[in-house]
Amino acid sequence: MKNVNYIVNGVLAIAVIVLFVLHFTGNKGQTVTRTINAENFADATMPVAYVNIDSLLLNYNFYNDLNEILLKKQENARANLRTKAQDLEKEISQFQQKVNTNSFLTRERAEQEQERLLKKQQDLQELDERTVYDLQLEQLQMDVQLRDSIVHQLKVFNEKYGFQIIYSNNNSDNILYANEAYDVTEEFTKFLNGQYSGTAQ
Repeated sequence: MKNVNYIVNGVLAIAVIVLFVLHFTGNKGQTVTRTINAENFADATMPVAYVNIDSLLLNYNFYNDLNEILLKKQENARANLRTKAQDLEKEISQFQQKVNTNSFLTRERAEQEQERLLKKQQDLQELDERTVYDLQLEQLQMDVQLRDSIVHQLKVFNEKYGFQIIYSNNNSDNILYANEAYDVTEEFTKFLNGQYSGTAQ
């Protein structure tokens, strides 16, 4: 009797699984077409969009201005360090010449000059490290400022279109495929540049 119950229960379980599979795979042949386009995002059957971050940053004036400011600071810092390093090299070369020609009055005086140059070299190395750190910190602050700007303006931009989700899409993101009809990068870039220049409509 127990064996019959096991068999009946097994058959019922298989039947439920088959019905479950048939129910959820029965619409396989049907495809959903989306009619969203750049001119009329509101017609989307699914209110989702994405922004290509690489393209956005390439064309966002605020980002380009911030980047240019940072690049100038980096160039100025490098030029300053290069000048100081060249001056130090000259002093070391002059010191070496004086040592070779016995131009120092005393050995103590030569040692003092050597210590001064070593201290100057150490200070220059510390300045280099501090400059790199400061520039990296400024880069991070710029990134935060840029992200805040984009996120804030994206909320304002979306008031017109009413998307439920807007993804970012770049080489390192997890969107492996997206229909180009859902790409709002161009519209959002125009909006951002308009907000940044004060000419937004």
